[in-house]
Amino acid sequence: MAYYYRLAMLPQDEERIHQLNYKTFVEEIPQHAPNEDGMMVDRFHAENTYVLCMKEEELVGMIALRSVRPFSLDEKIGPIEDHLANLPNYPVEIRLLAVDPAHRTGRAFFGMMQALVNWCLKAGFDAAVISGTVRELKLYRKMGYVQFAEPVGTEEAKYVPMIMTMDTYEQGAAGRMNLPMVNLLPGPVSIAHNVRQAMMKEPLSHRSPVYARLLKSVTAQLRELTGANHVQLLQGTGTLANDAVAAQLSRVSGRGLILVNGEFGQRLTDHAQRFGLSFDCLEKEWGESFSLDEVERLLRLGGYDWIWLTHLETSTGVVNDLAGITALCHAHGIRVAVDCASSLGIIPVDLTKVDFASSVSGKGLASYAGFALVFHIDALEPDDALPRYLDIGLYASKAGIPFTQSSNLLAAMHVALGNLLNQTKEHLEHIAASANRIRKGIRELDYALLTSEEATKSSVITLVLPEGDSSKRLGDDLFVNGFRVHYESKYLVERNWLQIAVMEPLEDAEVERLLEVLKLLKVHRPY
Repeated sequence: MAYYYRLAMLPQDEERIHQLNYKTFVEEIPQHAPNEDGMMVDRFHAENTYVLCMKEEELVGMIALRSVRPFSLDEKIGPIEDHLANLPNYPVEIRLLAVDPAHRTGRAFFGMMQALVNWCLKAGFDAAVISGTVRELKLYRKMGYVQFAEPVGTEEAKYVPMIMTMDTYEQGAAGRMNLPMVNLLPGPVSIAHNVRQAMMKEPLSHRSPVYARLLKSVTAQLRELTGANHVQLLQGTGTLANDAVAAQLSRVSGRGLILVNGEFGQRLTDHAQRFGLSFDCLEKEWGESFSLDEVERLLRLGGYDWIWLTHLETSTGVVNDLAGITALCHAHGIRVAVDCASSLGIIPVDLTKVDFASSVSGKGLASYAGFALVFHIDALEPDDALPRYLDIGLYASKAGIPFTQSSNLLAAMHVALGNLLNQTKEHLEHIAASANRIRKGIRELDYALLTSEEATKSSVITLVLPEGDSSKRLGDDLFVNGFRVHYESKYLVERNWLQIAVMEPLEDAEVERLLEVLKLLKVHRPY
């Protein structure tokens, strides 16, 4: 990879930008008067966001984005909306498009356009306007820009008002060359075409026999995947599923133990407190694993009746030893509850001896978010003391359909589970292989990882940025280069962490491109 892309943030970037401005808009295009400094400072410099094209440490191209109105184009032709039939909601102006003549190849230019579009989509812009020099109209049109007003400027520096939308970009050469964004978030994941098709089918009544048969098939698929005896589907999220588990734990007499070694373990304590559960916590530093010896020691001494933990602690990437902890609990007659939201469909999940488990229809199951899943080992009866929506026994007594449910979500999940069950072993192995390759490559690049080698057999890889460096800058630059990673959650921002989550199989080329971009960003721009 000869070129890579990033946002302008380093102190030396400003001087390079002003020099390239001068070279392009003074020496090449006589838009501004010459000066002795050989630098041109744009009048909107403080409001611009610059996307840079780099080759090693050399700035070879740039584009500036500015969303503050009025645009410079507004000043030339009046409000752009007066010239447009289809009005954008959130337009941005693209200015100062410049590429060093020695690098005016398709790869550098179109790569920079892809980086621009990536950032515009992240920022929520739905159209980009530009004053396109008449010298490059063919190129602009090839990229997807469309003229919408008469040319402006002088004969020596004449420009054409042009606009690009997502539709015109995708129809242009740049869009056809565009590499798809690689999703490295802990959810949602990419949705397969047949799952999308199922989602778009005509809705069914949740009281129809067809819906009942479809639900029966989906619950059978979930039991096959996990080994659970029973599962109920609630219309909602993983938070709802954990509230339903807390409701069931409130029916268990005695005291519980909650294992906390990350954000989502902490959230379990919040669920428990809101239900007034009696419990203790075994807390570890974020990124540390639980020793089975210390868990067993507490179980022997504490007189606990239940234990609640996360399986894959998403905030750190640690996989807690569900099998070992479940075995200990059964030896002591203690019930087990587990949050499997980020592990189901990603790593092997065995719920054959787990009393209660929560998960979701999105994430590793590769369907749409919208169903909260609650697994349980014993048959349950309704309990009038519980809120109706959280009463899993009520769901069981109504064949899983006590309230309105979405047939579209159910049909999509049915197809997604079919995809997964057709190749479960290969699917999990592929995810593990991709995660292992990324983890190995990151270690070779000397990025610091949060967890030890023994605790990192998961799909979530957590980078710890040193003081003075910025996980946000690294995350932004990875996004510009086509990688959507996890770095904007509050608990990550507070700790200066960035996560790469492999929640679906990746192509080898995607993995290697990620590592190459990480290397270039680290070598030529230390974080």
